[in-house]
Amino acid sequence: MVHSRRMFLRQAGLAGIGLSFTGALGACSHGKPARSLNLYTWDTYIGKNTVADFTKAAGAGVNISLFANNDELFAKLRSGNQGYDVIVPSNDFVERMHAAGMLTELDHAKIPNLKNIAPQFLNPPFDPGRRVSVPYTWIVTGIGYRKSKVDGVPDSWKWVLDSDRYKGRIALLAEASELFEIGAKYLGHPANTNDPAVIAQVKAMLLKQKPNIAAFHDDNGQDLLLAGDVDLVIEYNGDIAQVMRDDPDLAFVVPRQGGILASDGLCIPRNAPNPDLAYAFIDFVLGAKAGADIARTIRYPTPNQAALALMPDDYRNSQVIFPPAIALAACEYSRYRGQEMNSRYEQAMTQVRAG
Repeated sequence: MVHSRRMFLRQAGLAGIGLSFTGALGACSHGKPARSLNLYTWDTYIGKNTVADFTKAAGAGVNISLFANNDELFAKLRSGNQGYDVIVPSNDFVERMHAAGMLTELDHAKIPNLKNIAPQFLNPPFDPGRRVSVPYTWIVTGIGYRKSKVDGVPDSWKWVLDSDRYKGRIALLAEASELFEIGAKYLGHPANTNDPAVIAQVKAMLLKQKPNIAAFHDDNGQDLLLAGDVDLVIEYNGDIAQVMRDDPDLAFVVPRQGGILASDGLCIPRNAPNPDLAYAFIDFVLGAKAGADIARTIRYPTPNQAALALMPDDYRNSQVIFPPAIALAACEYSRYRGQEMNSRYEQAMTQVRAG
C-alpha cells in the first residue's frame, strides 16, 4: 500500500534526505550503476516500478531526495544547484524559479515522448511553449473528510476556514500562498489578487479560526485524516485518493467557491551534473507504460494521454481524481506575482502561525 511505504519512510527518518535506489545494469565492480540521477521531489510521488524500470532501461541509479513543500524546494536552490538533475516544482514555482534564472531551457528534441502529453497541457500560461518544464501531474485542492464524522458534504471553504463546528478536528495547508489564495476565493475575490486589503482580510479570518485548527500541515494532511487525528483537511485530490484505497470512510470534495489548480512539472535545474541522464529520465517518465505506473501508484490525474489509455475504469472514472467539469470551472491556477507579493504572503502566514 502507498500509505505503508509513506509511513516506512517517515518512521525510518528518511523523509527529506537522500534515498538511493540502484539496479543491476551499467554496474561497476561493486555491483552498483556507474552513474546515478539525482531527483528532488515530493514524498509518495513516483511509480512503484519507476526507479527499477529506469535503471534497467538506462543503466543508471536514482538518488531521491524529498522536500515537504515548494518553499523548501526554492530555498534549497536559492543559492545554487546542490547537485540535483531533475526537480518537480508546482506551476507558480516554475514561474518563480524561471524568473530567478534557476531552470534550464529544455531541448524538446531530447524529449520525444512529449508527444504523449495531451494538447491542453502543452502551452500553459505559467510556462508558454513548455520552455522549462514538462507536465508530470495536474492537481486540484479541495477538502478531504471522514464521512462518518462530518454531517454532510463540506462543499464550502467555510467548513474549514470560518466555522467552529469541528473545533480541533481541522488541518490546513502550511504553504502560505495557496492557503491565502483559497481564503481569497472563499471571501469572493480572485485567487491571484495583489490587493493588500484582501491579504489582511484573509489573515484576520485565519487568526480568528486558529483556535479551531489542529494543525498546519506540510502536505501530509492525508496521513492526519487516515490516522483519525482530524476529520477535515485542505489537501490535494491525489493525496486523498491514495488513502481512500485504505479507508472507504474517507472522501474528497472541491468546494463550490472553487479550489486551486496546480500542475507539477519536471524541470532540469541550472548546472545539473548529469543533464543527459536528466533528459533520459524525463523522456522515460513521459512514456505510456511508465506514466501509467506512476498514475496507478500516486492516484493523481495524469496529463499523459498515452498513459491514461492504459488505466482502468476506476481511475479514469473517479470524480476524486478527475473532479466534475462544473467543479473545475470555478477553480483557478495559482500564479507567481513577484517577490514582493510572495513576501507579503509569507509574512502574513508567519503572523498567523505565531498568533
